[in-house]
Amino acid sequence: MRRIVFLLLPRLHLLDLAGPAQVFSTAANLGLGYALSYVGQGENVLSAQGLPLHAGTEWPELTADDLVLVPGSRVPDPPHWPRLHAASAERLRAHHAAGGAVASVCSGADALGQAGLLHERRCTTHHGLQDELARRYPTATVVRDVLFVEDGRITTSAGIASGIDLALHLVAADHGPGAAARVARDMVVYARRNGEDQQDSAMLRHRAHLNDAVHRVQDLIDARFAEPLPLAELAAAGGCSERTLTRSFVRATGLTPLRYQQALRIERAEHLLAQGATADAAARAVGFTDSRMLRRLRARER
Repeated sequence: MRRIVFLLLPRLHLLDLAGPAQVFSTAANLGLGYALSYVGQGENVLSAQGLPLHAGTEWPELTADDLVLVPGSRVPDPPHWPRLHAASAERLRAHHAAGGAVASVCSGADALGQAGLLHERRCTTHHGLQDELARRYPTATVVRDVLFVEDGRITTSAGIASGIDLALHLVAADHGPGAAARVARDMVVYARRNGEDQQDSAMLRHRAHLNDAVHRVQDLIDARFAEPLPLAELAAAGGCSERTLTRSFVRATGLTPLRYQQALRIERAEHLLAQGATADAAARAVGFTDSRMLRRLRARER
């Protein structure tokens, strides 16, 4: 069981909180092992949208497996950032020092900065706050125009709805991309691959349809794209014949089931290559026997 603790600061944006909370709550409902807690620096927290929230002030016991996430708050112009109390800053520092993960949405990155966790780290925030965050923390490297950035168990995301992308990424890291795709589908949102990769990933590009049978087959392929998947097995998952599946899949996505699986394999292999894997290692990791097929498919996609 992984505990997700949300630290609620004054003027927090409701979607910064509700988006990630919905992701982890949905994952928990699917049996993926998350427990959610909410703490504040006071019992009453007024949201930026005017909805009052009630939070506990006692922190739960945390382990290195747990995550503390700080949703963003409204920052007026001229900027006035919510103040992080000394006790809260110490909690964040201690949790990270003990091997735990810390994350933020939007202006929540400033709370991590106040806790001293952005020093010489890469981070991001809402595009309208990037210059100010860079000014406040000159030893940090603010990465622009990305959904989220990971650096040393610290994950920061851009504005508002990107908290959903961040949380889906963390679910994928814990349980695999197939699990994140199940959560995304349950929430009726797109699953993105990685905050610093291109935003139009294969999952994103080919999920913009309403064919439930094709979605079920995509769920299976997403979860097992590195395995051989006979068309008969895919058709059984979709509850239709092989011919009907192929016709419906092409109509919904523009690809055959095999081409969709290959697109996922190529995308994952390119991510591994970017992380320093050899061509043979990347090819084997996505289900190819060697790098020759990977090279041919990558050349065909260009």
